[in-house]
Order: sequence, then C-alpha cells, then structure tokens
Amino acid sequence: MLYAVHKRFAVNTPILEQTNQILHIIFLFLPFLWAVGILPPLDALFLWGMEQLLEFGLGGSPMSSNTKLLVMFLISAGTAIASYFIPSTLGVVLFMTGFGFILSLNLSEIGFAFKHTMISHVTSSKFKNMHRGLRIQFGWREFIFYLTVLTFTLIEASLLHQFAGFSSFSKVSPQAIVSYILIILLIIVWILREIQRVYLFGIFRNPFYPKDVRTVTVFMEKQRRLMKVGVVRRILLTLVSPFAMIAFLSLDRSLQNLHSVSVCIGFTRIFRMVWQNTENALLDIVVVSVAQMLVLNPDLWWNKSLDTGIRLLLVGILRDRLLQFVSKLQFAIAIVLTSWTEKKQRRKSTATLVTLNVVFFPILLTFIAVSALLSSPLLPLFTLPVFLIGFPRPIRSWPGPVGATACVCSDTVYYQQMVPSLAVALQSALAAGSLGLSLPGSHYLCRFQDRLMWILVLEKGFTYCGVNIKGLELQETSCHAAEAHRVDEIFETAFEHQEQTKILSPNHYFGHILTPCTVLPVRLYSDAKNVLSGIIDSHENLKHLKDDFVKVLVWMLVQYCYKKSKTWESLGNADENKKGSFPENQHSCAIERSRPLREEDSFSVDTIEDWTDDSDIFDLEPRMKDRKEPRQWGTTPKVHLSIPGSVETQSQDSPQEMSPEDKLYRAVVLGLPAVDKGKQQEILPKVAFSCSYSELLSIPEEWRTAPVPTSKVNEMRQRFPEEWYHFILSQLDFFHLKEKPSNLLEDLMKDKALKDLYIHGVLSCCFGLFGLDNTVPAPSHVFRAYTGGIPWSVGLDWLTGKPELFQLALKAFRYTFKLMVDKASLGPVENFKELVNYLEEYENDWYIGLVSDLEWQQAVLQEKPYLFSLGHDPNMGIYTGRVLTLQELLVQVGKLNDEAVRGQWANLSWELLYATNDDEERYSIQAHPVLLRNLTVQAADPPLGYPIYSSELLHLPLF
Repeated sequence: MLYAVHKRFAVNTPILEQTNQILHIIFLFLPFLWAVGILPPLDALFLWGMEQLLEFGLGGSPMSSNTKLLVMFLISAGTAIASYFIPSTLGVVLFMTGFGFILSLNLSEIGFAFKHTMISHVTSSKFKNMHRGLRIQFGWREFIFYLTVLTFTLIEASLLHQFAGFSSFSKVSPQAIVSYILIILLIIVWILREIQRVYLFGIFRNPFYPKDVRTVTVFMEKQRRLMKVGVVRRILLTLVSPFAMIAFLSLDRSLQNLHSVSVCIGFTRIFRMVWQNTENALLDIVVVSVAQMLVLNPDLWWNKSLDTGIRLLLVGILRDRLLQFVSKLQFAIAIVLTSWTEKKQRRKSTATLVTLNVVFFPILLTFIAVSALLSSPLLPLFTLPVFLIGFPRPIRSWPGPVGATACVCSDTVYYQQMVPSLAVALQSALAAGSLGLSLPGSHYLCRFQDRLMWILVLEKGFTYCGVNIKGLELQETSCHAAEAHRVDEIFETAFEHQEQTKILSPNHYFGHILTPCTVLPVRLYSDAKNVLSGIIDSHENLKHLKDDFVKVLVWMLVQYCYKKSKTWESLGNADENKKGSFPENQHSCAIERSRPLREEDSFSVDTIEDWTDDSDIFDLEPRMKDRKEPRQWGTTPKVHLSIPGSVETQSQDSPQEMSPEDKLYRAVVLGLPAVDKGKQQEILPKVAFSCSYSELLSIPEEWRTAPVPTSKVNEMRQRFPEEWYHFILSQLDFFHLKEKPSNLLEDLMKDKALKDLYIHGVLSCCFGLFGLDNTVPAPSHVFRAYTGGIPWSVGLDWLTGKPELFQLALKAFRYTFKLMVDKASLGPVENFKELVNYLEEYENDWYIGLVSDLEWQQAVLQEKPYLFSLGHDPNMGIYTGRVLTLQELLVQVGKLNDEAVRGQWANLSWELLYATNDDEERYSIQAHPVLLRNLTVQAADPPLGYPIYSSELLHLPLF
C-alpha cells in the first residue's frame, strides 16, 4: 500500500521509499515476535503508553486501576493544554503550581471523604451509625494542612517570579543560590535515608543500626535516635525540599516564553512532580542545575535549544531507564551465575549456555538496553540463562481490581488479623525512609515464622502511598520450605547474627535479589506447637481429670445461670407465677459443633411407651407415650432420633391417617431392654427451694432428665465438691438485684434442693461424656471428647439432644484439659482462688477449641490474646498442643529486585502461552499475584507460594 502511494503521489520522495523498505523488514519479523510473546496485546499496549505519558510526560504516578489511570490522564493532559492558553506568565506559574499540588494529592480518598460527609448529612441516623466504623483518613486537620501548604506555595511562586524571575542563570544568580541549597538538601536526605537501613547502599553493614533486634522493647529503645532521624528526613522531604524546588522553578527565565508547547509540557510536569515524586524531582533538578553550572556557554545546544522544563523531562527519562538498565543487568548476571553455582540449576546444557552468554555479551547488553528503553521486562526463558524481551506492560501486571483474587483457605485469617497492624508499621517506615527509595512498582517481602507477605507499591503522591499486601501460603511442602529457608538465611545474617559482625562488614548476599531493609513492630500471633507426651498419657493426670471436670462444670453451670438471671432481670420478664423455670431456651440458634453421630443413627428412648407383658411385640406401630412436658417459659421442640439400622419412626405430631405403605415402614423397635410394667417414667416434681432467690440459679428442668440410676446419683452426691460449690456461690455479688437480703449467699449455700439440681446436671454431663464407669479415661478417649467425636452411647445421645448443655459440657471439658496441661507445666493449683483465676482467664483471654472451628477464626479476628488447640499426629502417634499468642513482634522486611519480579511475570506469560490444557488451571492460580521462583533464581524450584490473602488498595498517609 505504501509502495502504491509512493508511486502515485511521491515518486521523487526518498523518505517514503526508505520507510517502505524498513517496514517490509519489520513485517517479516512480526510473526516471530508474536510467537515468542514480545508483541503486546492492544489493551496492555494502550495502558502502558498511557502510564508512561502520565508519569514522564505529565509528572503523575501510575494508578491502581485502569479507570483511575484514564481519568487522571485526561485531567493531567487537560491541565497541560489549558496552561498553553493563559496569557500571563504569572497566571501560568500560579496555574501550574496550584494544579500540580492538587493533582498530586490522594483525590480518590478526598472524594470518598466528601461523599461520606454528604451522605451523613442527608441520611438517617441509622445509616450514619452504619458508616461510622469506616476509616476516613481525610478530615478537617488534613484539609487545613493542605490548604495552608497550597497558600504558601502560591505566594512563594508568585512573589519570586514577579520580582526575581527575569535574571539569567549565573553562578551568583538567585536561581544558582537555590541550586546550592538543593544540592545540600539532596545529600542530607540521602544520608538520612541510608542511615536507617541495616545495610548502607546494600553493601556494608550500618554501624548506627541496632544490633539486638530480637525483642521489640530493646529494639525500639535503641532505635529512638533513628526515629528522630526519620522525623527530620520527613520534614525535609515533605516541606523544605518542595518549597526550595518551587523557588528554583519560579526563578527560571524560561517561563517568560508564553504559548510554548515545550514550556507547557515541561513545566507542568515538573511543577507536579515536585509534590508527586519529591525525591526523584530533587535529583533531577540537582542534575540539571549542576550541568548548568558546569556548562555556562549560552551557545551550547543544551542551553540554546532546550528550556529547563524539557531538560528536566529528558533527565527524568534518562534516570529511570538507567536505573532499569542496572536492575536488569544485575538480574541477568544473577541468572547466569546461579545457573552454574547452584546444584539444582546445573544441567548438561548449562556450561554451553553460560559460554554463549559470555561470548555474546555485547548482544546480551543490547537486549538489556532495549528492554530498559521500552520499560519492558527481561524474560529469562523458563528461568534459564536465555534472555528475551517481554512486551511492555503497566506496573499493575494483572487484570481485575486490586485484592480481588486469592486462594482463600483457613490460614487466610492470620493475614487478615495482622495486615492492619502491618499497614501502620509500613506507614511509619515509608515516611521515615527506612525501606529505601519506594516508587510505584517497588516490591517488598516480609517474613515472620512461617508467614510471607508480599507488598507492591501501586501509586504514590504527596503524603500518601497506595500499596497492596498479599499473604502467601504457609510453607507446608518441602520445596516451599526450602525456598523459605534461603529467605530466613538472608534475614538471619542481617538481623540476628550481628553480635559477631564487625563494623562496616560486607553484605554476604550482595547482588541477591532480596536486600534486607529493616524490621517492623507488628501486632500478630506467634505460633508454638508442643508435644504433649508425658501429659496426656500420664495416669496421674488422667486420674484427676474427672474430678477437675466436675469442678469446672459446676463453675460453668453457676456462671451460666447467674448470667441468665442478669438477662432475665434486665429484660423485666420476672413473673411470680413462673418462678420455677427460665425463659425460653434459644438453643435453636446455638451453633452445634461436630457431633459424633448422625441424627438418623440415634434414638430417643423416652419417646417409646414402656414395654409390658401384655404388649404385642409384633405390633408394627409402637405406641408413643402420652406424657406432659415440664412446665417451661417456652417450649423446645423434641428431637426424636432413631436407632442405628432401624427405620425412622414418627412422633405423635404426625397425622393420624396413614397409608398401608406408611404403616408397613413404621419402625420395628428391637433390642431395647425390657422394663417392668409397674415402673412408669416419673414426671419431675416442682423443686421446693428453701431460699426464694434460688430460682435465679436454677438450671432448666430438661437438663436433669438423663436416664441414670439412683445409685449413680448417690455416688455423685459423695463425689460432689461441696466446698468448691460454696466457694463459687460466695463469689457472686447479685448487684443486678434491686433488693436483696444481707444473708442471701448463706441462704443459697444452705439450700439443699439447689445443690441437688447441680448434682443432677453434673451427673448428666458426666454420663454423656464418660458413661457410668469409674475407670480412668484413655488418652484416645480424652482426644475424642475434646474434639466432640465420642462414639455413640445412650448418654451421649441424650446430651446431644440438649445442644446448649452439650456445648457447655464440651467447653467445660476443654477448659479441664487446658487446666491439666497448665498444672503439669506450671505446678498444681494450691487453692480455690487460684483455680477461679485460671477459669476466668480461660473465659476472658483464651479461646480453647479446634483450629477447624468457625469460632477459632472469629477469635483470631477479634484478637483474643491466646488460643489453644489439641491435635493428633496419626503417623507418629503423638498428641500436640498448639498455642497462638497475640503480641507485638518484629517482622523482617527486605526489598526485592523489581526486574526479577517483572521477569518472572513475563516468564509466566510465555509459559502460559504454550501450556497444555492440564496446566491451564495451575497457571491460572499462579498467575494472579506472585511468581517468585526461589530467590536464588532456581528454575527447577516452584514458586514461594500461592497468595491466600490479598488486601484491597491501602492508602497509607506518610505525614
């Protein structure tokens, strides 16, 4: 086509002929470039181009979403275009200064705060309360601060430009004096930044960094001086440096050239970059000012053809591409070296590939230079030392919103709990500069015990930074543990082995893609697992388990009834005619834990009429007993269960009319013990309390209907801890009662009827969990009782039919087991007061249960101080106790080589292109957030782990 156009319209135009020849050559290589994945998709190319123009042409920052990127690009481009039509130089300066500051703010957070304020004024109070928990980072204090900074900035720019902006640049001009100040500021800011990191420039150990970083208290005490350094750096970088740079730009003579495209583009960009990316803007202005001081010849091309804005634009692009070139070169060298030095990397073809890289090193440098020029990732083909150029792509290298995709599992809750505290610590570290130069696209890795957090900086502006935090799966496989072991080695060398290091000792892992930066105090759970051998299998401990269970259960039942009486009194539901019972049991809303049997495999004995000698044993329909339910405040539906192996029966509530087929399948109840005809099931009489206030502590009647023989009741009376029972009652205060006698507690202790109720209640629970035998429980039975997996029995069937009582019994048993572990570890309990302290601590500060429980995850999110769980390893035959402790601990943070992460992303794109159908699902999981091969860049190793948690975009205020 171009050739035809050339022949018809421009026969004598050599430039079209030359373009035609070049395009013919390029078109020949397009299929090959497409096959190897170098040609970008249109959407990635469009977003990459818009991001590059916004950052380097308009002075903005990459955005965390495509919508924000498009909106910010249009607004920024409109600002640059509008500045071209302003007729006054002073107006141009004020316009660029004001809009440069405004566009560098966190406009999305400001808009959200404004929207929330408007909604709170026009909606009901109920809607207000619903939004009250939202965290608004922009309030009146921030508004006043930004308005004050903007006002002083406009005043400074207008005064300097109006009265001192007409002099040319010389070594004694006002602009040169400001340049000297900027050079000093740059040196101070750099020194204050590097002095807060564990390694100076990543090479030598920092002698000012605290050596003891094992405890938070000691570390924070020794880091106070560095914290003061961070505050000074923050003030210099946030307030002093921007005002100094505004002064330098306002004094520039190039602003006198109105209606110039180069002035509009260059100065609109730098006036915004002063606030958007202060550190890089300071470096660019210092480089330009030093070049002007060294080259004062006005006839030179640098001074004659380019104004200051375009010089700063070119220097900014050159700085970015040079840093990318160094990063890519370091990454390529690491790939080549580790392919030979690491045994897992070494293959038969490794020597050949390394030799080819050495021989064709100039070509490799060309590939790296082109990759840096295009700002595209350097692709190590399958992590081998064979390099290709990936297609250009935006910094946010995945589709969809931030935090939308993660492989959620039961361990996700630990990251959910720690991320808010980690975000606060990151906020301080980023503001102080202890994490180095953080730019959009910077990657950080955090490590604590078996947890790995991957942090990506997505956008940055004046006093804010937008990050995304991803939690990687816990290292459960051997390959993941091996990879994490290398990370631990790097951090331990930097932070934990410092007492043996010398001053300015070198970094043994220099050139590694992970460079340790600092440690952050974070409030999180530490995980400790202990083997319970010698505790759970101790005959002495197990012998006292039942007695301790009775004590704990008595305490729990009294506390339960006491709290119920408080609720009863507060609701005003006391009625003299119904004093003998409690309000309606709400066990229909209770969460029933895992039951050891299915409902259809159990049987309710008391639903069947007593067998007599006159009964027809061949009757297909066993007669249901007409018995009256105990009088209660509310009725609880009876659960009728069936015997294992039998056909399910129907209760009296079922319709009387049934088809012959239905009658045929009615239950034939076999195997039940015979009962004498004269022995009828007795109806519980109304309890006659000697103290009228005993009704407040009375347990529900249905809880003492367990089918236990009278001999066991008498035996329980002998075992019942009466002194403990009296001590518990003496601890009650009954403050919620308006009028109470002075001898209330004494009357309660003397009430034998109340004590008999608790004896029946405790015996019912013991009957359900342990049966009627007095044998010492085995460790396996203790484990099953703890997990709620006891084999079926008549007593357990009755107990599980009372879900609320079953939960109390299960909770009491778990407290008893934890008490047994504490007694074995810390010594015996000396008195009742100490025992009560143990139980109150379990109730208030502990969650004792199973890791698989929903309540476990809720306890983690609610930040219970301690969590305990019992586990069993069937392979080794041991029982383990897991304890989570909430405390403020030090999390190690290191900075990753950005190119290594981007290179692995490109590697995944290439592998996915040629993946088989079986691999697509695996790659789709891996693709979303993290593709770090082993941090030694080992090709044979899998990634560090899939992300099981991904936060939304976190806006961290930096001032």
